[in-house]
Amino acid sequence: MRPSSYKAVVHEFAAAIRSGAIPAGTRLPTHRTLARERRIALATATRVYAELAALGLVVGEPGRGTFVRVRSGYDGLEPSRALPVPRVADLSFNQPLAPGQGDQLRQALRTMAASGDVEALLRQHPPGGHRHDRAVLATYLLERGIDTVPDNVLLTSGTQQALDMVLRTLTSPGEVLAVDALSYPGIKLLASTHSLDLAPIPVTAAGPDLDALDRMCRARPVRAIYTIPTMHNPLGWVLDREQRERLATLARSHNCLIIEDGTYAFLEPSPPPPLQALAPERTCYVAGLSKNVAPGLRFAFAVVPDRHLEAATSSLRAAAWGAPGVVTALATSWIIDGTVARLEKDRREDAAARQDIARAALAGLDITAHPVSYTVWLALQPHQRTDHAAAVLAEQGILVSTADAFATGPTVPRALRLALATPPRDVLGAALRSVRDTLDAIPP
Repeated sequence: MRPSSYKAVVHEFAAAIRSGAIPAGTRLPTHRTLARERRIALATATRVYAELAALGLVVGEPGRGTFVRVRSGYDGLEPSRALPVPRVADLSFNQPLAPGQGDQLRQALRTMAASGDVEALLRQHPPGGHRHDRAVLATYLLERGIDTVPDNVLLTSGTQQALDMVLRTLTSPGEVLAVDALSYPGIKLLASTHSLDLAPIPVTAAGPDLDALDRMCRARPVRAIYTIPTMHNPLGWVLDREQRERLATLARSHNCLIIEDGTYAFLEPSPPPPLQALAPERTCYVAGLSKNVAPGLRFAFAVVPDRHLEAATSSLRAAAWGAPGVVTALATSWIIDGTVARLEKDRREDAAARQDIARAALAGLDITAHPVSYTVWLALQPHQRTDHAAAVLAEQGILVSTADAFATGPTVPRALRLALATPPRDVLGAALRSVRDTLDAIPP
């Protein structure tokens, strides 16, 4: 009997799982058993299960084995958002909106239509935006502790495009990108697209393990470090100044670039200086207006060091050019007239109120969250599988995110991430109590 082809084994398992021939919840053979049965190396068997996990078909439980996923909950990088019953609450994705924002949009569009050269908004803008629009963002960034000239600010259609531009500029296929072991799922998609080798940094309760990062950089050539130092997604930490200074020092000593994601940074009213201010020569700072203004606005920006600016602009021109003129005009007008600042203040108060609701509703459960964060990290009990828990909650009309969406390495904790921003506040408490009651009812 000839040894099985690695890809053939993956395709065989994937087809059987998708057809239902291997039912959800089935425990698959151990890595050693699979290697023996298929006459493949143990490392190859591990690779088979890793690829099936990347496809969202299986989940590994430390100490228990590999299981076929229950796929009716919200899970993985490309999940189905369909529910078997009417939706009660979406706790899988943060889409914060405030009452009256629709009226704000109508008024802003009327103002735009009645003033200035409206036709200019239909013309092609330069890649990265006009300098006067970039100047508005440079002024706005002063409140975040970033002092940069307009030329170094590039406008994009959302933070994901900004991250894509930065990775295109800073990295090449096969290079190493260090990232927290639990991090924003979008960075995993981009790393895969750009054929980067993700190197997970172990996480602690207070932030990334910087000693482990130092050892990693000594052992292999790390090209860049992706980090969320202020209001981490999904764990909610805010790194203190000492941690930031050490991270900047490590990046300099190992000649690493830094990609700083400030998507949720506006929620912390008095954060330490951003890494961009501590190491401006090697840090690209990216953020946008999706969480502080509206997720559908698709407006973001990147602050790029001088030495990478020309390449970043070329990358933006080649990929998608930048933010549309109408969106840019709307976003900059709201920055200038103070609408963004008011919304950010409202979001901070809203996040704090939602965290109070979450702590009361989830009392007694193992949760990790910042007092003004829009996320809660909920650790499950040893007998609870994340995919099964998500599926049971889906049967109650509640969408959640499972830990594998955030895990950047092979170790996936038994946990769920709950996004608090989308349900109406008067619904949130009942939805979270339903989460607690449903999890409590899962038998050992």
